[in-house]
Amino acid sequence: MGRISIVVALLFCALTCVAIMHAEQARDRDPAWMAPSGDAQRLNPLTSRPDVGAGGARIYRQRCSACHAEDGGGTPKAPDLTAPDVQAQSDGTLFWKITSGNTRAGMPTFSFLPESQRWQLVLQLRALRKTPLPFE
Repeated sequence: MGRISIVVALLFCALTCVAIMHAEQARDRDPAWMAPSGDAQRLNPLTSRPDVGAGGARIYRQRCSACHAEDGGGTPKAPDLTAPDVQAQSDGTLFWKITSGNTRAGMPTFSFLPESQRWQLVLQLRALRKTPLPFE
């Protein structure tokens, strides 16, 4: 009975380590995931329309919060969207990343959403920001 307990304990430890490593890998950002310069320079056509913000919040809850958390703070599956390195990205870059996805890192593509809804998601990501950007 003692050997079985030891084997079970070792198996449990091994599985826990694998799960932790997988979670850490899922949260890692892919430094090569860069928007082409033309896409990164795009401006959000909805920036002057605060009335569309509620739509972005609804889409975020439906499509993004399961991985990134309701407050955007991240989960074991996905990174923190309120982090300064995410928030410092241009609206065009965020739009491109939402549109294109990065399946290697676990980010699905949302190109099936209408363009206006993807721009609303960018507005929602800005609304999640906890601290102002250095240039604000």
